[in-house]
Amino acid sequence: MAELNRLSPTEFAAAKKIPVSLLLDDIRSANNVGSLFRTADCFALEHVYLCGITATPPHRDILKTALGATETVSWSHHEDAEVLVKKLKGDGAQVQCLEQTEQSTFLKDFVAPAGQSLILVVGNEVNGVNQAVIDAADGTLEIEQFGTKHSLNVAVAGGMMVYWIIASIKPLNAPPSNHQ
Repeated sequence: MAELNRLSPTEFAAAKKIPVSLLLDDIRSANNVGSLFRTADCFALEHVYLCGITATPPHRDILKTALGATETVSWSHHEDAEVLVKKLKGDGAQVQCLEQTEQSTFLKDFVAPAGQSLILVVGNEVNGVNQAVIDAADGTLEIEQFGTKHSLNVAVAGGMMVYWIIASIKPLNAPPSNHQ
């Protein structure tokens, strides 16, 4: 593990974060919440907003899958995701929902806003992102799929979205990779 050159929790807390946050809209599974906390830690995201029925730490299943990320990632709980989205947009953030809609942009075609915070919304495992949240957001992003199923697990889809966005931003503050 020492060869991975990972930050300690104290170093991580002091490190500059990527200007991207996750908003979890009514996520039913605490295991998915924990997985998304790990994603947020892995990519040094600014914040995780837990909304509606989404479980909050120290829930046992969140802690089991987060593996300590709830201690390193900034988070808060909000009752109403739509109200929060309107506030975040008013504060200057861009909000994009991961959802299949008639106007969605394929994730591979999305260009992250330069110099602006980006909030990425993932929704309920059965019902997706609430329509009121979609209506309040700046847009929707969709992961192209080619099989017979029309959806992915929310933690898997959220991880794919975050990776794609972070790779497109190419943060200057990220440590150099040891991989060639």
